[in-house]
Amino acid sequence: MRGKMVIAALCALGLTGAASPAPRRIVSLNTCADQYVLALADPEQIAALSPYGHDPELSAAVAQARKFRVLRRPAEEVLAMRPDLLIGFPDGAGGVVGAPPGQWRRLGLASADSFATIRAQIREVATAVGHPERGVALIRAMERDLAALPRAARGGVAAYYQRRGYMTGTGTLVDELIRRAGLTNLAARLGKPALAQVPLEQMIAARPDWLIVESGSEKVVDQGTEMLHHPVLRSIPRIRLPQAWTVCGGPAYVKAVRGIVVQLNAAKAGAQVNAAPRR
Repeated sequence: MRGKMVIAALCALGLTGAASPAPRRIVSLNTCADQYVLALADPEQIAALSPYGHDPELSAAVAQARKFRVLRRPAEEVLAMRPDLLIGFPDGAGGVVGAPPGQWRRLGLASADSFATIRAQIREVATAVGHPERGVALIRAMERDLAALPRAARGGVAAYYQRRGYMTGTGTLVDELIRRAGLTNLAARLGKPALAQVPLEQMIAARPDWLIVESGSEKVVDQGTEMLHHPVLRSIPRIRLPQAWTVCGGPAYVKAVRGIVVQLNAAKAGAQVNAAPRR
């Protein structure tokens, strides 16, 4: 029965190999879908990427993405392009691209909250773009790279702290990244949901060993980022990651885990140097 449901779902998406040839004009509708399309499709298959495809703060594949057109007015442009595959199509967004459901093949992608979800999405996209073998190869490469990462020399409790005091909680991709790097998510200890606003007083009382912040947060650009520079937070060591590595699932997952581990180990090495007796 379950097998029949899976086949029915694939047929509904128009992704069964027998019915659908490899697409020639692929359009990606969001930044997360961009990363999969760039990694798995042939360049000549890509008609356009999402509106934020060239934004280095959001796209982990911006160097590759700059070679391709990005959407400026999706509702008009997609209709004119007449793509044969839309990837990253949001639920209930038929009006967004000005075409009724069923006119084009569509593959919707929910936000990835785990490496297991990333693997499943890689397989889906690879099949949809006509290169399932590339999906298998990408998954194997990511698994190999994760297995080859060194162990973190230091553990502890970490809080992924963002502008205006928002902390990323459990059941998220960031939560899994933290745990995979050998750390404990402060949000789990405090019983916080996927996203919660945590005031400075509560953060100090919780005494995390690490603050994980977005790269670029070193500068105060508005009231939202000013909070991260409050004097009471200065004593907490920071791990910095590009937002583009954590906002989406995809190949950047490995970069994010590696980034955390490398900074943990660098901090440990620095502490050992500082603790060495002077001669």
